[in-house]
Amino acid sequence: MDTRQLKTLLAIQSHGTFAQAADLVGLTPSAVSQQVHALEDELRVTIFDRTKRPPRITPDGLQVIEMAEDILRRAEDAKASLRGDQIAGTLMLGSVRSSALNLLPRAMVQMRGRYPDLKPSLRVSLSSTLIADVAGGRLDAAIVAEHLGIPNTLRWSPFLREPLWLIVPRGMEASDPIELLNTRPYIRFRSAVPLANLIDTELSRLGVVTNDVAEIDTIGSIVTGVRQGLGISVVPHVALQEPEDLNIMRLAFGVPQVTRQIGIVERTAAPRAEIIALLHAVLADLCGDYGVVRPTRS
Repeated sequence: MDTRQLKTLLAIQSHGTFAQAADLVGLTPSAVSQQVHALEDELRVTIFDRTKRPPRITPDGLQVIEMAEDILRRAEDAKASLRGDQIAGTLMLGSVRSSALNLLPRAMVQMRGRYPDLKPSLRVSLSSTLIADVAGGRLDAAIVAEHLGIPNTLRWSPFLREPLWLIVPRGMEASDPIELLNTRPYIRFRSAVPLANLIDTELSRLGVVTNDVAEIDTIGSIVTGVRQGLGISVVPHVALQEPEDLNIMRLAFGVPQVTRQIGIVERTAAPRAEIIALLHAVLADLCGDYGVVRPTRS
């Protein structure tokens, strides 16, 4: 097994056929087929079901694809390290699908501008999946909210500590937040993420009984609903960054005002620790007044 075979395999997976992959890697379709057969013989698995047209990847083949991606990334990183390019190679990142995702693309663009040899790759998923992928080495790091299920082999470092706001459409008479929550139509954030549980827990602690007019699973859509006058809701500060959000009134949510944290989870012995630390610093800077500086390691 060599990296040429693995690159050919990924080309087939990416482009769908042996012929298209052959054009990409500069081989004939026959040579591509020979490489795949050699790889199957060495690994003693069937990577493609050739009874289908075009051949389809098998369950064993999917595992080989994952292995190939990991080997090629490690090889690229090793070459960069030997050349002395510390900030280079592929950085495999994950992120939850939340308002924090607004920050990560901006941070990735900044990192790419400063370190042109660095190739960030982003995957969006659930917190539990991302944490498992970081622990298993399938991701270098992931952006997740404060989470109780982080094993001791991982380290979570917050870069954002932000307040939650009760947001009210412009023109609605503002009064006591508790009164508003008890009397006005309420848009509930309904999602299996820590933020939704944090909001619901504080509503319960305050003794509030909301008049739910909608249940929505994305913070951005909730902000839009409030902006258009559908009702009031609770969102994190980072969700209110667009110019049109200036027309939304904000009142402190909770007594005292509730905050939430988002951070980077990585392995305690992370091989890309230097790059992850730089990414943390960029994210904290983008968070402005609510950014959390990472403590310097001793």
